[in-house]
Amino acid sequence: MKFFDRDNEIKTLQEINERSKKNAQLTVITGRRRIGKTSLVLKAYKDINYLYFFVSKKAETELCNDYSAEILRKLNIKIPGKITKFYELFEYLVQLSKTQHLIIFIDEFQEFLRINPSVYSDIQRIWDINKADAKINLIVCGSVNSLINKIFRDNKEPLYARQTAFMRINPFETSVLKNIMAEYHPNYDNEDLLALYLFTGGVPKYVELLIDNQALTKKQMINYILKPESIFLSEGKNLLIEEFGRDYGIYFTVLSKISCGVNSRTEIEAEIGKEIGGYLSKLENDYGLIEKKQPLFEHSPNKNVKYFITDNFLNFWFRFVFKYNYLLEINSHDKLKEIILRDYNVFSGMMLEKYFMQKLMESGAYTRLGFWRDRRGENEIDIIAADELAQTVSYYEVKRQKYRTNLEILRTKATAFRQATKEFKGFQEGFEALGMEEM
Repeated sequence: MKFFDRDNEIKTLQEINERSKKNAQLTVITGRRRIGKTSLVLKAYKDINYLYFFVSKKAETELCNDYSAEILRKLNIKIPGKITKFYELFEYLVQLSKTQHLIIFIDEFQEFLRINPSVYSDIQRIWDINKADAKINLIVCGSVNSLINKIFRDNKEPLYARQTAFMRINPFETSVLKNIMAEYHPNYDNEDLLALYLFTGGVPKYVELLIDNQALTKKQMINYILKPESIFLSEGKNLLIEEFGRDYGIYFTVLSKISCGVNSRTEIEAEIGKEIGGYLSKLENDYGLIEKKQPLFEHSPNKNVKYFITDNFLNFWFRFVFKYNYLLEINSHDKLKEIILRDYNVFSGMMLEKYFMQKLMESGAYTRLGFWRDRRGENEIDIIAADELAQTVSYYEVKRQKYRTNLEILRTKATAFRQATKEFKGFQEGFEALGMEEM
């Protein structure tokens, strides 16, 4: 698959590199695994000489040997003596950057926690002493979100707030997914587009796998994902066990319940028989895997709260792969396929609503965007999009088949919304049904 999108991120990295020729720069790049962080940096600096240090699970001495070889290869400099500690190599390079501009890219930076945690204190000391005179562009990258946050955002850690830029790489936007489909599957229909959004969430590696295996229709995607050798089947576990550690079983159970529509804390606790407030907080704030949603203008922080999985692929994985893993253990892949097809319309209908919410958000045309339901559950509006500057508001009902939407009922719900919230009175209103045709 060719390189898509990321123009803004590439421009930012190139601007950072220009600044680093006068002032030392430390950029942190984070984002979930498979999102293309490494590819982004390599693309941004493809015509520039840089040092690439990958922190693999090796002894520190072996890493230093690898990095010394990279320095010899890229800079034609043989470091004198035998270096066995990373701080020695890092200090040498920082001193060197006072006489020549250097770019250093350290990939999987969080792995130093397992190899030698004192590396972070050493980097902090060397950086603080020398950054005023160094001409260095230091980029560090990590996939374990909780550990990267701990390293740079925990005020008890030595590298707290040392970064000059913090970049989070997000999945492809909906417009990019449409461009990809147009490039590799020109005759696609919106069912295929929705399936691509549902299964991959715009994560580049997943999109690439489907393209490389010529699986770009809904049927082809499901068939490929459920192949016994497909990485999709073990991907959720591979992504998250390292994040969660020994408590992964509880976290997996909570995420599985949320993916199946058990969305409130009370409901989840009733089903698993355990207090989960701390787990929900960590899933939201430390891991970034769930989000807490409330209706627009809900004033109480604890009322009408529902939790949702932010990552589309993981939402699918917990809803079907994790829940029905016992079928995979007995090689009943076809039975799991039947279950997915049985539940697909309902599940994809919910994802269609998320698709339109994301599409409207990406447009940048609104100051307020969300949904609404009253506390009794009698009235619910899928999407409310308002431009408070222009004093306009649109109310949307989302269904796979939009002919099933009754706009008069939507108008009645909007009246209930205005009466309950006292908001958007006097605004110019629009009412619209959204379906597969509008994707």
